[in-house]
Amino acid sequence: MTKPTLTYFDAPVSRGEECRLALHVAGVDFEDRRLNREQWLAFKPSTPFGTVPTLDVPGHSTLADSNAILLFVGRRHGLHPSDDFEGARHQAVMSYVEELRGHVGVTMRMENAEEKKAARERLATTYLPAWGANVEKQIGDGPFFGGAALSVVDLKLHMTVRWFRGGALDHIPTTVLADYPKLNRLNDAVAEHPRVKSWTTRG
Repeated sequence: MTKPTLTYFDAPVSRGEECRLALHVAGVDFEDRRLNREQWLAFKPSTPFGTVPTLDVPGHSTLADSNAILLFVGRRHGLHPSDDFEGARHQAVMSYVEELRGHVGVTMRMENAEEKKAARERLATTYLPAWGANVEKQIGDGPFFGGAALSVVDLKLHMTVRWFRGGALDHIPTTVLADYPKLNRLNDAVAEHPRVKSWTTRG
């Protein structure tokens, strides 16, 4: 292995895509290893926590957990604050995104359609508006979370807003986060960032 290898499912979504974006924005030449279901079942036992994404860097053991990967890339390539307090503030919001994913993830494993519908409607009217309001309070004058420069937390927030806007979650309106102008400004700024666009529009 002569360059980093990021391993995730063969889909431009969630934790894997935010890590791909971080590596691409940082200008890292990496192998983008994408797994189908059969490959994942064979690969899973070799992962640290039974999850993906994972990042393999020459000379190191396998790194797992999307936030750990993002922080590693961010610190190494100037995409995470060098100031300890500001860095911790960014990391807190990254953890808050994972909390949101945990709440939604529970509903994705529900087999009963009515149970899933009720659970997602509760999320859409209670948890998600509170989540959006809490994140909105953390964002400054922008365009990004920490100001003028894009950081890995912005990529994570972008993937979250894109997830809901995209309509992939039944019974959760695509407008569920529309009332938070700073969060939506951040999302749009990430989408229009030249390095992000060069990844999302590649052939």
